[in-house]
Amino acid sequence: MRKDVRILLVGEPKVGKTSLIMSLVSEEFPDEVPMRAEEITIPADVTPERVPTHIVDYSEAEQSDEQLYQEISKANVICIVYSVNNKNSIEQVTSRWIPLINDRMDKDSRVPLILVGNKSDLVEHSSMETILPIMNQYTEIETCVECSAKNLKNISELFYYAQKAVLHPTGPLYCPEEKEMKPACVKALTRIFKVTDLDNDGILNDAELNFFQRTCFNTPLAPQALEDVKNVVRKNMSDGVHDNGLTLKGFLFLHTLFIQRGRHETTWTVLRRFGYDDDLELTQDYLFPPLKIPPDCTTELNHNAYLFLQSLFDKHDQDRDCALSPDELKDLFKVFPYMPWGPDVNNTVCTNDHGWITYQGYLSQWTLTTYLDVQRCLEYLGYLGYSIISEQESQAAAITVTRDKKIDLQKKQTQRNVFRCNVIGMKGCGKSGFLQAFLGRNLMRQRQLREDHRSFYAISTTYVYGQEKYLLLHEVFTESELLSEADLSDADLACDVVCLVYDSSNTRSFEFCAKVFKQHFMDSKTPCMIVAAKSDLHEVKQQCSVSPLDFCRKHKMPPPQAFTCNTLEIPSKDIYTKLTTMAMYPHARLRCMCACNRCTFCLCQNLLNSDLLQSVKTKLYTAVLHRLEELCAALLAGEEEGSLGQQVHAVRSVEESVYMGSSLDTCVPSRPPPRHRHVTQADLKSSTFWLRASVGATVFAVLGFAMYRALLKQR
Repeated sequence: MRKDVRILLVGEPKVGKTSLIMSLVSEEFPDEVPMRAEEITIPADVTPERVPTHIVDYSEAEQSDEQLYQEISKANVICIVYSVNNKNSIEQVTSRWIPLINDRMDKDSRVPLILVGNKSDLVEHSSMETILPIMNQYTEIETCVECSAKNLKNISELFYYAQKAVLHPTGPLYCPEEKEMKPACVKALTRIFKVTDLDNDGILNDAELNFFQRTCFNTPLAPQALEDVKNVVRKNMSDGVHDNGLTLKGFLFLHTLFIQRGRHETTWTVLRRFGYDDDLELTQDYLFPPLKIPPDCTTELNHNAYLFLQSLFDKHDQDRDCALSPDELKDLFKVFPYMPWGPDVNNTVCTNDHGWITYQGYLSQWTLTTYLDVQRCLEYLGYLGYSIISEQESQAAAITVTRDKKIDLQKKQTQRNVFRCNVIGMKGCGKSGFLQAFLGRNLMRQRQLREDHRSFYAISTTYVYGQEKYLLLHEVFTESELLSEADLSDADLACDVVCLVYDSSNTRSFEFCAKVFKQHFMDSKTPCMIVAAKSDLHEVKQQCSVSPLDFCRKHKMPPPQAFTCNTLEIPSKDIYTKLTTMAMYPHARLRCMCACNRCTFCLCQNLLNSDLLQSVKTKLYTAVLHRLEELCAALLAGEEEGSLGQQVHAVRSVEESVYMGSSLDTCVPSRPPPRHRHVTQADLKSSTFWLRASVGATVFAVLGFAMYRALLKQR
């Protein structure tokens, strides 16, 4: 909606322009009329359309032609006033005023015109017979109003129609010559019909019609009102109603009827509710609502957004094969002005044997778009009508902005669901194969892919400790053997894990990975993994100062992971699961022995190596050490020497049984001191028992928790 409306009154001298304005303001005919009324602003709360309105008068005696031209250029609607009892003023409408206004306006931005016949109190006949041919000749004329400033006849109606001509113009909607809606209006209403057709059966049933009515006009239709609407359509169109529901033809006919009967505001209310402006284009505010994204934060779809996308998939998957055929995908994107997904999408996400995007691939592509280009995602959701169907303020409600990555590292936990892995390696080492294998394609299927449809991204789901996460693989492409900062494009900050790929059958391949690691990632907090691709071929010794295995040991990385996609079966996802785990826990330096992260052994290993357990062990060690120091102090203050050796032996037994090799000899004096009279053998035995019980309970709880997680995952 416009923020305000500017109305300009023009016409021959003495036709009553100023009288009309003063009669509107004072609600009575003025005794003395000035040459020209000052600009008047009517507040929004007293206008029918709730929009501030500025009314501007023109006086040929007081204003120059240049001032007139300036006012014409600023006006939103122009009222050409004539006197119904003055034929000359009527003739001047076509001979002077309309040509003058059109000459000052662009053809594409002409303002609406309203013909105002004043002084109707002085004649008994109407001037409409003379005016109708003029209205038919000039399409920019919205309407004609006969009024009287003296009798206050149709004064408020005049300015209401002027407001309406600006806020609800006929021009973009309807062509009077052909007596039908314009193509742009038909296109917009067709999109609205498809968005509102929630089950995609081509019919708006009663529930969908009520949802549409409540969305646009904040009130549902009564059952009888619904039947009345459908009966009107039935009488005028044979195929307007089908299975007691409104078809697209019936929906368009209703709006044509509204426009022909002068109820443009009904159609405009619908169009503006669905995001259209005066030119029947979706507004920038609708497509791109404000969304603040701080640095080092990522964007993801939230639960409600995924539910909306799932309903869209089910709506268009007509054959229920959990995949979208080309025709089904085309039908899904009919509400777009262009096809948003190109053929490269089929090589970015999972597809079925026909090459059709599966349900998992469909959600993955939306996740990828949200992560890489959230503004484009907002635009796409706008075309699909997310804010309308989900009854949200805007598409921004579908987006979750994750917290700063630095905070995740400090807290050693993350709530993110999408993790990015940059795949780096020299040309021909197998990076593309590594990406396509993640989508379940072996080498045989990869050879069927077209080079011009190649994608540098691959995204799918993995499971880490029973949680579904998205892993986004990005192939960092470089033509040279040296990777520049531009090639990386802030890879250290943008990605969560780095995969360095080398060809195990190429002697010079690993050297490139070693250089990249030392140059960009050696001092980085981003975890790295080295992958030995083409492991089905004969492995050769790498021409590098250190072997890949020794290189990984030196830099505290997992050992090189063997990989091949030259298999008859679907490539294993174990290596991708491990990459996701490293991205989720970059601080933990996890070591999964079998790369599955799901078996009991891996759970125990990773839990025992975790920072949390190490912290517990340190605190327990400190507590026991403090207790032993107290016992030693008590022994030093004792008087009897006979049983000293037994007591020291008891202390050492506790130490060795708990810490397996840790030495606390520094707590034991080199010369036996006398025994304290209050420290008995029973005290030591009791302390030993409780220490053993505490340590045993801790170990039992840790192992029990790990086994519980493993069993839970299997279920």
